[in-house]
Amino acid sequence: MNSSTATADRTGSPAERLASLGLTLPPPPPPIANFVTHVREGNLIYLSGQGPREADGFMHTGKVGNGGVNVADAYGHARLTGINLLAVLQDALGDLARVRRVVKLLGMVNAEPDFEDHPSVINGCSDLFIEVFADAGHHARSAVGFGSLPGNITVEIEAIIALHG
Repeated sequence: MNSSTATADRTGSPAERLASLGLTLPPPPPPIANFVTHVREGNLIYLSGQGPREADGFMHTGKVGNGGVNVADAYGHARLTGINLLAVLQDALGDLARVRRVVKLLGMVNAEPDFEDHPSVINGCSDLFIEVFADAGHHARSAVGFGSLPGNITVEIEAIIALHG
């Protein structure tokens, strides 16, 4: 857990927490293949994998570890990916207050073969979700390394979210 998560304001709505963090959600990234950004089934919404896309479309790329992308930068890329997931969620729901809890994240790191610190990278997204959703942001998670990711992006993260009623 980073220091901002430890001191994050646990009051207010998710939108108010985003504002207190100085974050504005970008438009949701469009799908770039034959899939949709999300699927709702009952009170669950499944968010397709997103990557570290800046608002201007720039994608962070490279391998994490051994002289490539360092853990601190990759943590930032995972946080940015979390912002993109939140943008998709906001677009799908209209209001992040409809989130009952974050159920599960799958975080994939484009890593060098001997890289072992995948959880520290994916913490970028996990920490953000806890900052935005407070206790409802705590989730189950997998953080794994891959030999490559689409477009050589540094991270890809997907999420399962439970909704109120």
